[in-house]
Amino acid sequence: MTALICYTFATVLHTQRYLAPLLLFMGLMGVLTVNGSGPLPPAYASSAGALFVCSTWLTIALMSLDDPPQRAIVVVTAGGRSLTVLLAAIGTALVSCFVLMVFGLVFPLWIGNYTVTAADLLLGLEAQLTCALVGIAIGVLCSKLVFKRQGYALVAALALVMGTLFAKGMPPVNRLFTLMATTPDATELLAPTGAMLAISAVILAVFTAATQFVAGRRE
Repeated sequence: MTALICYTFATVLHTQRYLAPLLLFMGLMGVLTVNGSGPLPPAYASSAGALFVCSTWLTIALMSLDDPPQRAIVVVTAGGRSLTVLLAAIGTALVSCFVLMVFGLVFPLWIGNYTVTAADLLLGLEAQLTCALVGIAIGVLCSKLVFKRQGYALVAALALVMGTLFAKGMPPVNRLFTLMATTPDATELLAPTGAMLAISAVILAVFTAATQFVAGRRE
């Protein structure tokens, strides 16, 4: 698994497919959190939203690194375990998102004027991890392992991202943003945000299983 993650990292760095989602994340962070003040939860909701979009795009890019012959070689090298290769790609996306989470936690504090507590930082971490997991889940399901044509994958990804963001009251993302926008006290938000994080982990597991099922039938 470690070797596969290192291989995926080396490949994505070589192809530079990370640049577009990374620049999008930086741009959204600059627009949504610049010169902020007051309670931190709304600012961290903005950084979590930026990470949600970025993680979806980044995961789709990671899942599209290898063409079918190259993926077959990688699967054989991994002992014929295609699930291991899929999990390695997801692990790479998670590690990349953890790096962006640090930036998402620090950047609003650097350019804004906030009173920071430990509860605020924990809430920001929970919110960003929730959005990262859902974004990775959508990226996995909308990869070329499921959709042979890139246009169909893009339409499906956009539909899922927009639905997840704007379907009123839908957990975990829209519900999370609603809570963080209306409740300034981070302490009160830790428990419901933890519940949204658990839901996002379940979504990632279900989408991963569905992707592996479709890819396994094709292979």
